[in-house]
Amino acid sequence: MNESVNSKPAVNRRRIWRLMLCALVTAGIVLAGGYHCFLRLPVGRGPSGPSVPGEPFSKPWRHSKALLLGIGDSMTAGFGARRGYSYFDRLVQNPPEEAADMKGKALSAVFPNLTARNMAESGTTSLHHVGKQIPRLETQPSDVFGIVVMSSGGNDIIHDYGRCPPVEGAMYGATMAQAAPWIANHEKRLDAMLLMLKARFPGGCHVFLANIYDPTDGTGNPGFTGLPAWPDGLSVLKAYNEAIARCAAKHDFVHLVNVHDLFLGHGLHCCKFWLKRYCASDPHYWYSIVEDPNERGYDALRRLFLIEMARVLAPATAVTP
Repeated sequence: MNESVNSKPAVNRRRIWRLMLCALVTAGIVLAGGYHCFLRLPVGRGPSGPSVPGEPFSKPWRHSKALLLGIGDSMTAGFGARRGYSYFDRLVQNPPEEAADMKGKALSAVFPNLTARNMAESGTTSLHHVGKQIPRLETQPSDVFGIVVMSSGGNDIIHDYGRCPPVEGAMYGATMAQAAPWIANHEKRLDAMLLMLKARFPGGCHVFLANIYDPTDGTGNPGFTGLPAWPDGLSVLKAYNEAIARCAAKHDFVHLVNVHDLFLGHGLHCCKFWLKRYCASDPHYWYSIVEDPNERGYDALRRLFLIEMARVLAPATAVTP
């Protein structure tokens, strides 16, 4: 009798230990899943972004000399990508590890006399682009046609990551009232840059101008990045993109490339299936860090630029109506 009574506490202790072990294992699985989903965000594998039609790339677009020029910040500079895998490099030619659906779809296939020059610099703002970067570009010979890809303004918004009071060119944390004159100045700067580029291509040019993406996927929440909350952040971004759109619409040689909408659902909250911007077909992170794409992001960018370039530059005979 005493023996059976004494065995009950031992049985209970074993049961408690089993329950605790199960709880620990369950917690570990939950934490591991949370880490993978929310801290170490999944980047996915394979091609990303929209499909590029093949027919426009079956015939040359122009036989004369052409220069592909990169202007702007780290997005166009290709920060974080291997050589050959930035969106600028992929516009020129297909990389060795190319997706099957993109083989032969590059500017070198349709511009037999193409050269490329990337002047974009990581970390730069529109103040640098208008004051130093574009002025270094020489006026091109009259027999050279310009194809310019440009990203300018993203660093104006995100710098200096809330570590300093907001100022023009580093406005993270600004209220809309503070940012309004800086946004107006940016629109004037951008317009000046576009006219400067046009003047440097007497043989003609087209500028493909990217707007600015939103790594918060439309939530305004910087998540686990450590960046401070910014109540007016989405409003500032929206105003900046509206200014970029107005500049593009003002000039017939400028064409807006809507990077903002393409990247929604591939930012810091890409795993959250309950959010409006969740992308069920590719719920993966397209950034290497908060403000620059990873290689799948650059793949998607390349595709978006090529679609717009084919629309604008491909001869009508190369495109099925």
